[in-house]
Amino acid sequence: MPTVRDTVHQLLQRHEMTTIFGNPGSNELPFLADLPDGFRYVLGLHEGAVVSMADGYAQATGRPVLVNVHAASGSGNGMGALTNAVAARTPLVVMAGQQVRSAIGVEANLANVDATALMRPLVGFATEPACAEDVPRAMAQALFEATLQRRPTYVSVPYDDWTVPVGDAVAGVLDRAVRRAGALDDEQGRWLVDQLTSATSPAVVLGGDVDTQGLFDRAVDVAERLGAPVWAAPSQFRLPFPNRHPLFRGVLPAGISAVSDALAGHDVVLVVGAPVFRYHEHQPGRYLPDGARLVHVTDDASAAARAPVGETLVADPASALELLAKAFDRPVGTIFEPTPPPAPRAGEAGRLHPEEVFAALRDTQPADTSYVVESTSTTGSWWRQMDLRRPGSYYFPAAGGLGYGLPASVGVALGQPGRPVVGVIGDGSANYGITALWTAAQHRVPLTVVLLRNGTYGALRWFGDLLGVPDAPGLDVPGLDFTRIAEGYGVPAVHAGSVEELRSVLATPHDGPRLVQVDTVLTTPSS
Repeated sequence: MPTVRDTVHQLLQRHEMTTIFGNPGSNELPFLADLPDGFRYVLGLHEGAVVSMADGYAQATGRPVLVNVHAASGSGNGMGALTNAVAARTPLVVMAGQQVRSAIGVEANLANVDATALMRPLVGFATEPACAEDVPRAMAQALFEATLQRRPTYVSVPYDDWTVPVGDAVAGVLDRAVRRAGALDDEQGRWLVDQLTSATSPAVVLGGDVDTQGLFDRAVDVAERLGAPVWAAPSQFRLPFPNRHPLFRGVLPAGISAVSDALAGHDVVLVVGAPVFRYHEHQPGRYLPDGARLVHVTDDASAAARAPVGETLVADPASALELLAKAFDRPVGTIFEPTPPPAPRAGEAGRLHPEEVFAALRDTQPADTSYVVESTSTTGSWWRQMDLRRPGSYYFPAAGGLGYGLPASVGVALGQPGRPVVGVIGDGSANYGITALWTAAQHRVPLTVVLLRNGTYGALRWFGDLLGVPDAPGLDVPGLDFTRIAEGYGVPAVHAGSVEELRSVLATPHDGPRLVQVDTVLTTPSS
């Protein structure tokens, strides 16, 4: 008779969830016993790195991913990284081990007495099955909830459950399928088209969901048919539009009044695949400029419900974009002429300007490179220099939680082995996920990490000035040599001291992971 473990392994196989990211403890070992052929366990050395690697992998592949962590301690360690996965709407299934059932109530060591409560503020679904026989069904529900909600889920499983035999009825869970259909009906479609046809000066704001859902090229087509300027939504975690396209106006600022100012002069603002909006800096004011209407299309019901302004259609963004493309049947060019980047600004005192680094990446890396970026203080420099025209070109921590970039770049590279991947990581954030270098080395991941070292938390210095606290302590991180750290984890590393040396290193073919450390001048996100 098959066991709970046999059935869950089969469930994972049928849903192509055979790459597992994890850092196991004693409670998890019974699940990992007798993994079938074809499974791959990607070990990370800290749960925060594990969750971020899985986040990058799931985003790159477009498929749900299983994350295996240890009881309360491992779950807690991964929660910081989980905030980014929640904001990115990444379908992760986080499975934690639990003490044997008889030991939970007496709070034996490594028991998580109220396991679901720990994660419930973040995840879309959390459960600890009431009995061993319900584990396969609960795992299937976690998988389907993660897929339907596009939000992480959590399952706590007592470790004595895995060897329990299950009857024939449980096997029915293996054949289940759950699919969503969310096209606009005729009335909704007419309303949407009417909003745009009646506009005299429409604007388009696109969110990360556009890229996540494979709608990058379709969004370009619609924007060109409308002839409307395009912004990326604030706090962007994926790039939904070519950033050097003549219609692109950049990423909207993350303040209420700043967004309103940026959209001034437009009477209809079409927002697709983004919340309205994910603000950051406290800049109170009007949500929209005078005379503007906001039309919102998203399949995220929660984002629709909490929006402070506008009219929302909760629907599949793909169906809305397809409808608009048909309604605005204007001839469009198949190849746009990009706006050229400015000459990069020069560094000083032996340090490169981040624009010099990004210009070197733009000129030396293949056009289809995926960049995983966690260098917040260099955001302005990044967008001035880069030329990103392909879907899946850009990944950023969606909730701003540090520690995403380095491990996520490993996950992205594992998820798309035929596409070049570069991690652009600041020295402040690198320390949060530095153990991911070990995983990269063990799996020979073809990854380039460009480590920007300015010796401080640059974004915090900028925010300190905004808040009137320029002298806050704890903002400097001097004395770190990431080349030696990387080599200790098994990743070849080099320090590039000039633009010429950097370009030469970046242009050199490599096999497996490598780290390139570059000393840079201090910049701010807007400079």
